[in-house]
Amino acid sequence: MGNNVGVRKLVIGALATLSAVVVGVVGADFGAAIYAEYRLARSVRSAANLNWDPSVAILGFPFAPQAMRHHYDEVEIKASGVDHPVVGKASLEATLHSIELGENSWLIPPDATLAVAKVESRIIIDSTHVGRYMGIPDLLVEAPTEETDDSTGGTTESGISGNRGLVFTGTPKQAGVDERVSISVDLSIAGPDATTLVMTATGVLSGPGTADREVPEDKLPAVLAAFSASLPGQKLPFGITPTSEGARGSDVIIEGIAEGVTIDLNEFRLS
Repeated sequence: MGNNVGVRKLVIGALATLSAVVVGVVGADFGAAIYAEYRLARSVRSAANLNWDPSVAILGFPFAPQAMRHHYDEVEIKASGVDHPVVGKASLEATLHSIELGENSWLIPPDATLAVAKVESRIIIDSTHVGRYMGIPDLLVEAPTEETDDSTGGTTESGISGNRGLVFTGTPKQAGVDERVSISVDLSIAGPDATTLVMTATGVLSGPGTADREVPEDKLPAVLAAFSASLPGQKLPFGITPTSEGARGSDVIIEGIAEGVTIDLNEFRLS
């Protein structure tokens, strides 16, 4: 009986020691990842001339083997409320996949040049700032009432709606209408450098999920004009060419996806 108790104590002691070691290793790995994220956030802030640190996440566990290989599996960078010369404020996002650090330290410096297998780059403009630009302060932007899966619509992996039939609801007082109306709006990208977001109103929407108000025939052209606009200067982080535009929640989003690119941190903010 005494021998069994002794063996049990040894086993419990060994397991406790092993658990402590595992917790210590995991804690050290987690701490290193947090420090690397902090240093990358400071580097992006400095290189891109931001007013505060962006949110940075280096994904994948464990972190240490990635740092030792100078290769990160996935990195997310998000900066909210960035000053924008056209719309006032915008948010910038970039998701980097399979990042080769090259000669850089595992702590990425501001002047780093990174080889990236795939970049997802986004500019996000909320309804309020879109509305102010258009002269419709109470504007609310929503995804199309019906999403499609063909080439004209659908939802991307990042949750962005299709670009046709977005629901813009607001009060177009400049068109002589003092009540909220809902308008179907298509988005597209134009300009020689593909940096102008074009919003084209196509018709009035009614029924569930809309303001459910008709527009008098004589005011329809003016209302459609009020809900149509062009937003120049929409340069995506790292200069990625837009590949889709749509809505997510109440935000308008321009997204570009590119593969096999080399990026500099000072290109995160280009507008």
